[in-house]
Amino acid sequence: MILTALVLSAAGCHRGEPGVGSDGRHTENADRGGSGMLLGAGDLGSEWREDDARSGPPPWPWEQDNCPDYQSSDYPAKSHRRAAVQRYYRPSDGSSQAHHVVETYEPGWAERNVDDVRRVLLRCASYLAFGSRVAFDVIDPHYLDGTGMLIRGRIAHADAQTTVRWFVMLRRGETVSTVSVPDPGSRAAVDVIAARVVARLG
Repeated sequence: MILTALVLSAAGCHRGEPGVGSDGRHTENADRGGSGMLLGAGDLGSEWREDDARSGPPPWPWEQDNCPDYQSSDYPAKSHRRAAVQRYYRPSDGSSQAHHVVETYEPGWAERNVDDVRRVLLRCASYLAFGSRVAFDVIDPHYLDGTGMLIRGRIAHADAQTTVRWFVMLRRGETVSTVSVPDPGSRAAVDVIAARVVARLG
């Protein structure tokens, strides 16, 4: 899952991206029409390129397998996805990836998914994983006039600089878009990316 992979990467561990378990059984692989809602590499900046494609359907972006208070079955919305598409991006210097997932839910379940995400962020606001402290701060719970959330993730290492990553989650009807980017250096830069996500959602 995306956040699990982030923690493993930050801790110096690497493993293949897991597939979707039984909780994702209703998720189809890429809906071709949905791929048009994904950011292009240029939306992140001139130094970004699309990374190699991953096979299989995207995992739910908020899985927190390393959080002691996380239980996947407590978050039912993800089993009501109709379709999901994803794209990875990497800057030219080969540093941390960015990631974008667009999910389409059964009627009524996109809003419930947002509620599930809020509960994850409460239960797993701070925890230890692989010797590092993982923490999430909801910077704006009503981001972009209430259509989404802006979250800052931090991984504090005992012997290295803290890693910062931003998450922009937006809901439009039954569609949920989640972008994860390494810290671009300013909140304004994150807002620019968010505006481009809104334009993609139409």
